[in-house]
Amino acid sequence: MSEDDTRARNRYFALAAIRLVSAAGGVFGLLLLGRAHSTAPRVLGAAIVLSALAVIAIVPRSLARRWRTPPKP
Repeated sequence: MSEDDTRARNRYFALAAIRLVSAAGGVFGLLLLGRAHSTAPRVLGAAIVLSALAVIAIVPRSLARRWRTPPKP
């Protein structure tokens, strides 16, 4: 494999790991939200879910944009 192929593979794995970890965080937040008996854990669970959704939506797209191949002149 060339250096470019290795870099592309590592970046793909990084994007997949970010999506997987943030999805797991969202599930954790839902579990916390569903099993909470008081207000503080519910608020924390909702904050975790919202932040995980934001990470899923924003971070992979911004990294892909940063890592995009520059256009050839």
